[in-house]
Amino acid sequence: MPITIRPANIKDIPQLLELIALSARGLSAGYYSPAETESAIKYVFGVDTQLITDQTYFAVEEDGMLIACGGWSKRNTLFGGDQFKTEADPMLDSAKDAARIRAFFVHPDKARKGVGQLLINACEQAAIANGFSRMEMGATLPGVPFYAKMGYTEMERIKLPLPDGEVMSIVKMGKMLKG
Repeated sequence: MPITIRPANIKDIPQLLELIALSARGLSAGYYSPAETESAIKYVFGVDTQLITDQTYFAVEEDGMLIACGGWSKRNTLFGGDQFKTEADPMLDSAKDAARIRAFFVHPDKARKGVGQLLINACEQAAIANGFSRMEMGATLPGVPFYAKMGYTEMERIKLPLPDGEVMSIVKMGKMLKG
């Protein structure tokens, strides 16, 4: 059965949360310590329901099973789920701001098999259709090689202190889009 990409919906949230934790634990080894990974799952990684409401967050399925998720955003937040936000998420201006790649998570068994590439291409095309010419993201360390392969370049390294004392490394990356 082919892989399908569809807008995620509120009913997907329990499965999305399971996939996010599974992906983070399975793909972060060697990049983050187990304590950093668990802290990120608790405080940063998660579903941003604003993306679902905006219909810019996607669920990727194969044989009816959720195998990946991710999206793009026309809002200011660079990374983090609902538990990470503390204020309203203002809209970006496509004439001067970069759209955001947000919250990509792939099932560890499906990593490095083209699923992420399908998802990022869908996000970039949607951003272009909404008038954006640039993308930015806060990439996790395991994602940096993938995003670099997709044409994104490093802009800044961020050390994000978490409430339990762990510090998560994130790399801000960007790309000019071709319409």
